[in-house]
Amino acid sequence: MTLNRRDALGLAALAAAPVSAQALTPVSSTQVAPPDPTETIRLWPDGAPGGERVTVTAQVTERSRDPSFHDRFAQYTTDPILTVMRPARPNGASMLLIPGGGYKWAVVDKEGLDIARPFAAAGVTCFLLRYRLPGDGWAAGADVSLQDAQRALRLIRTRAAADGLDPVRVGVLGASAGGHLAGLLTARADATYAAADEADMVSHRPDVSVLLYPVATMADPFVHAGSRTELLGPSPSAEQIERYSLEKMDWRGRPPTMLIHALDDASVPPENSLQLLATLRAAGVTTEAHLFQEGGHGFGIRLIAGRPAEVWPELVLRWGERLGWLSR
Repeated sequence: MTLNRRDALGLAALAAAPVSAQALTPVSSTQVAPPDPTETIRLWPDGAPGGERVTVTAQVTERSRDPSFHDRFAQYTTDPILTVMRPARPNGASMLLIPGGGYKWAVVDKEGLDIARPFAAAGVTCFLLRYRLPGDGWAAGADVSLQDAQRALRLIRTRAAADGLDPVRVGVLGASAGGHLAGLLTARADATYAAADEADMVSHRPDVSVLLYPVATMADPFVHAGSRTELLGPSPSAEQIERYSLEKMDWRGRPPTMLIHALDDASVPPENSLQLLATLRAAGVTTEAHLFQEGGHGFGIRLIAGRPAEVWPELVLRWGERLGWLSR
């Protein structure tokens, strides 16, 4: 078998990634993971753009051996989708969820469906994005994930009336590398692909943006090196680093943005959020930031239970109420 650069990096990351004993050891449990939502939306019904050189095969891997929860990640996505979680009592607000994975893969549960559940319980219709990755040979290169994020936001907004949603109350929440992608979606005004249909005539700008322990900078010393390598390659130019560093972008006129980070995050240093916070304030963006003493990286919902940072979804919801995004 011949491995390309993408395969080799993915296998090395899997070998090096810390895995909890809970994930490795079968657990006797009477609890079963909640069922997955069954509604999905294809982003590109006629095929994603720029795939002429793409030869990968999509796969989803399960890491959990505990029947009470899933811990899946998606790699080599070629047909990106939105998985829809509809609340029992929708309030008209919607949220695009962009999970992390260091641009190597996109997690499905920890920063996706697990996060969707408390927001859906509060009435928010959630759309979980499974996006394409920059190392898989797409013509758009570093912008390929952003193409999917822009298209996803536009589809949510275009479908809003039919779905009983408000087209001016469409938020985005991104975690880790997904926070970087959500930040690109929020900050960049330029379209990254040619219009395919009427959905591409509407704005891809979110109405509120939540960045959860985001990979923000591409510059040393605070960069998450793995995300930068996957996004920009092993030797990016100074121009590339600046172009994809959120704190270097023009945020003037951008929507209200919330930053959430743990100060003991050893994977994505909190300076990622602190530097971006200074940029947002200088640009006059309505901003709120929450820095927790402990929590590490990638805590999502389940891994922060019983610790101070577990309140973060409630903080987002209260902020959304004050902004008028959650209810009007």
